[in-house]
Amino acid sequence: DCTMAEAHLSSVGFSDDELRTLKSHYVRRFELDVDGNIKPVLRWFLDLGMTHLEVRKAVVRCPMIFDVGLEKISKPVALWLKGLGMDDTQVKKAIVACPSLIIHTLEGSLKPKVQWLKEL
Repeated sequence: DCTMAEAHLSSVGFSDDELRTLKSHYVRRFELDVDGNIKPVLRWFLDLGMTHLEVRKAVVRCPMIFDVGLEKISKPVALWLKGLGMDDTQVKKAIVACPSLIIHTLEGSLKPKVQWLKEL
């Protein structure tokens, strides 16, 4: 059986192999609401300047992206990275290289790590 999430991901270019990988490792992701969880994340990635290939790779590498709050966690992390002096291209490159970067909270994870690095 094909869920609505799986059908949507397929319709936007996810290959059968990518879908199999997601389904075998991250079954819960296929229960997500297409309009509420999947489309906004894919749209935001494209708005950041990611290519369709980069978007697919990011999702396959870190499907938890669909679980975190885009407005509460992912977008604030991107803005915080800009506040550290990164431009839009650098933020995009950071997310492409490490998509899990945008699933961690600022206060609980990222800020303490950056502070620790500054103190070395």
